[in-house]
Amino acid sequence: MSVCKQLFCVLKHRQTLTFCRRVTTWSPVGAAFNAKAQRRLDLFEKKVGLFGVPELTSTAGFEVIQERALRETEQLVEKACNSPPGVVTVETFDKLSDSLCRVADLADFVKVAHPDESFREAAERTCISIGTMVEKLNTNVDLCRSLKNLLDNKEIMAKLDPETRRVAELFMFDFEISGIHLDEKQRKDAVNLNVQLLDLNNQFLMGSHLPNRIEKRAIPDHIHQHFTREGKYLQIGGLHAESPDDLVREVAYKIFLYPNSHLMDTLDKLLSCRDKLARLVGYESYAHRALKGTIAKSPENVMKFLQLLTEKLSDRTAKDFDMMRDMKAKLNPRNAELMPWDHPYFSGVIRAERFNIEPSLYSPYFSLGACMEGLNSLFSQLFGVSLLAEHPSAGELWSDDVRKLAVVHESEGLLGYIYCDFFQRPDKPHQDCHFTIRGGRLAEDGQYQLPVVVLMLSLPHPTPSAPTLLTPGMMENLFHEMGHAMHSMLGRTRYQHVTGTRCATDFAEVPSILMEYFAMDYRVVNQFARHYQTGQPLPQSMVARLCESKKVCGAADTQLQVFYAALDQMYHGRPQNRSTSDVLKEAQQTFYGLPYIPNTAWQLRFSHLIGYGAKYYSYLLSRAVASMVWKQCFHKDPLNRETGERYRREMLAHGGGKEPLLMVEGMLQKQPTVEDFVDALVSDLDPDFETFIMDSEG
Repeated sequence: MSVCKQLFCVLKHRQTLTFCRRVTTWSPVGAAFNAKAQRRLDLFEKKVGLFGVPELTSTAGFEVIQERALRETEQLVEKACNSPPGVVTVETFDKLSDSLCRVADLADFVKVAHPDESFREAAERTCISIGTMVEKLNTNVDLCRSLKNLLDNKEIMAKLDPETRRVAELFMFDFEISGIHLDEKQRKDAVNLNVQLLDLNNQFLMGSHLPNRIEKRAIPDHIHQHFTREGKYLQIGGLHAESPDDLVREVAYKIFLYPNSHLMDTLDKLLSCRDKLARLVGYESYAHRALKGTIAKSPENVMKFLQLLTEKLSDRTAKDFDMMRDMKAKLNPRNAELMPWDHPYFSGVIRAERFNIEPSLYSPYFSLGACMEGLNSLFSQLFGVSLLAEHPSAGELWSDDVRKLAVVHESEGLLGYIYCDFFQRPDKPHQDCHFTIRGGRLAEDGQYQLPVVVLMLSLPHPTPSAPTLLTPGMMENLFHEMGHAMHSMLGRTRYQHVTGTRCATDFAEVPSILMEYFAMDYRVVNQFARHYQTGQPLPQSMVARLCESKKVCGAADTQLQVFYAALDQMYHGRPQNRSTSDVLKEAQQTFYGLPYIPNTAWQLRFSHLIGYGAKYYSYLLSRAVASMVWKQCFHKDPLNRETGERYRREMLAHGGGKEPLLMVEGMLQKQPTVEDFVDALVSDLDPDFETFIMDSEG
């Protein structure tokens, strides 16, 4: 998910497409995704530019749109500084944010996803230029003073609507964490720390993905073929966690995680720098700064959540590890001790043995077109929203296999656009993610600026004989990412600064994780999962087994995430006068259970420390909230329109414009406790009695 830096973080044309398809029963949206688009060349059609932005027909356009945004920024800064305090102050700030984000967000996507290197480089230069302006605005004392004048005027603030007040406070928070309230010397120190952090973040992120290498003679000859050869060395670039060979997993773990002194020093400096910056701007620790405005609210609450979850899972986790030990002893009696490199492999083996989940048996029922039809049907029933395949104009797309969807509400009309960049291609990042290209906001003329997003997956292309067929995991990921997209589409915030997924990290994942529950419910799956050749529906017993298989070793899998989240909190809490490896060892012993391996430094591969510093817990807490919403609101009837409308009204509509815990309370109609969150996660691991009935009958 791509989010513009906090403070400042289409044209419709026609082109004829020809679809070659074998099956004639797909709806238009299903057909659009179940066939390869054959684009007809129209020599007379004028190119409109990427995303319909006229200037972006060439790389030179990036400089044009960035310069225009920077000029507009200067004008808006002057207006903000000279206007009397009131709603116009917040509106001007948001327009300033929108002007920069519309360029920065688009460039942020292009620099990682465009197949043309020249476009990626031009977009990167634009990101740097806009980022420089953001840093200047973050330390503009006059601009900050204009906002403070508003916030200090209690009479005017009382007259503002709740969303406007919250957005004003969020803008001020962005100023404060940049050190705007400090004296000149301290402000310079804050700027220097921020500059250092940018460099350290990049160094650590790059280093965390680099392979380690070892001389061939150091490891047995018979496993050399599992690793990349480089002269007299072997390169080890991952954990090889799925390898059935115990020795391959062990060697990969010990070599890939072998400490790198330079990267260890980088991490030490990074954590120290974050702590100094947080303390300089008035926070007890970096974690306290990072968690302001979240559902969790404080690092103390996060640790309470993680400790209580560990206690509640302890018996189940121990049983899971016992099952893995038994399986390892069965397969390798001479080396039965369970080690950290065994967990992913043996949990998968047990899952496969117990439920016989073979992805190739499911894939024919999950053609991409069928899954898109299922999403279309689900959104239609819950929200009155349809996904309509649109013909993109020449030059609008960065790759011919991208599909464009218009999101249309039955009474509100067009809500926005989703560009679906779903297929593999060279140099494309292998990650599933959601990018905001343009945020929604209420414009000065009363019209609503429609949101534009990109969903990026890495799916195989259709073949002449079959459409793209998804594994159950791919299908679930598609539903997850579409949850982010609909959060962006269904939000109708007044301000771009809080549009859609621009909200607290531990709330942003709730809509996407909730979609995973829909993806595993037979009443939903039965509406779309049918064999691409025969049209036969996916048997209910197969869906039930798939759901139950996810619970196998679920406690141990959850506990591993608890360990990662606790380690993240310990690194970003109060400084500890010991090495990051010593902290890791303690966290692993307390929150995981499998032994720490000497001379390994897993923390140097923990790349999420950069994007999710002090917030790695968010996935667990978001899953807890999603579980509670599913069980209380949707489990009885997952296709209920009234519940869908209430979900949109209480949670999706507000983006980050409402305190996240208030949105959760509004949906659940009660204030959830830490115990409630923990119980929701634990109860998700309970077996479903109906599954065993179907298995015995089947």
